[in-house]
Amino acid sequence: MGQEIIELARRDPDIEVVGAVEVVGHPSVGTCPNADLPNLRVVDDLAAALIGCDVLVDFTRPEATLGALEAAGAAGVAAVVGTTGLTREQRETIADLAENIPVVFSPNMSVGINVMLWLLRIATEALGPDYDVEMFEMHHRHKVDAPSGTALRLAEVITDVRNQQMDDTLRYGREGNAPREPDEIGVQVLRGGDVAGEHTVYFLGDGERLEITHRASSRLVFARGALRAALWVANKRPGLYGMGEVLGL
Repeated sequence: MGQEIIELARRDPDIEVVGAVEVVGHPSVGTCPNADLPNLRVVDDLAAALIGCDVLVDFTRPEATLGALEAAGAAGVAAVVGTTGLTREQRETIADLAENIPVVFSPNMSVGINVMLWLLRIATEALGPDYDVEMFEMHHRHKVDAPSGTALRLAEVITDVRNQQMDDTLRYGREGNAPREPDEIGVQVLRGGDVAGEHTVYFLGDGERLEITHRASSRLVFARGALRAALWVANKRPGLYGMGEVLGL
């Protein structure tokens, strides 16, 4: 994702890449991440990289993200966070850190996915409780968290509209002889190949079904959304924002 973001950012006249950060000991530290930016070097000192920076874009791991936001807060730098796999407690910590700096947090920066979230809210409200809801998601073989953060966000929107608790509602996979419970949401997960991301939500009624699907064929869609969020959040007040605010949904 870092490579994709740098490649898109260098083509945008409104954006200047001033730093690229990796974990201490990573083999890319000291190298140039993009041949068209010969003066840019990968460093392992985030605090130093934030000097003269307006926005930090973070696609890492949960534990690294929290440390990065603390550094951004100390430097007074806004942040865009696309990290997935955060626990509820870690998300609450992000909300606390956003009291000092503006933070756009989304488990999926794709513009299309965030429009899908908006559509899901409308569909769930309009169809009502008589429709069964099932979900499917698929990603590349190297993805660590399952279900994806995006799938959980989709489920969060649906359960919020239905006044349900996610922990009591989601059912991961199916086996055995038990019938489907009326209010449950089944979540099916596939991993393999180089799939950038695919998510489908099924609303299944008697005599009809509605499917809402998003397929990402390239990680560029996530980088493009992250940069759109970075431009939007640069001059905002401290607080926790989502891509819905960025897109005006």
